[in-house]
Amino acid sequence: MIIVAGQIHVKKGKASAFVESSREAMIAARKVKGCHDFSVAADPIEDARINVYERWASVKDMVAFRGDGPGDELSDLIVRAEVKRHSIRKSGPA
Repeated sequence: MIIVAGQIHVKKGKASAFVESSREAMIAARKVKGCHDFSVAADPIEDARINVYERWASVKDMVAFRGDGPGDELSDLIVRAEVKRHSIRKSGPA
């Protein structure tokens, strides 16, 4: 299992635009093979912070969907990103 999680910091006042522009990708991702979850959401405390969470069956599935990553429209809004990929060997109830 692969988990991609972290935060993206966008230009001030652009969080809503970033999330809305990510909506199509979220819908598409949740329909493809190997995607268990895909969420891009505005942080409730920090105005310019976007929280990212993805859960994939494999790196192959993730890469097949993501391709080269976000397009220019989203990339132009990003100030910095702190998103990491985690390989999970075993998981269970919390």
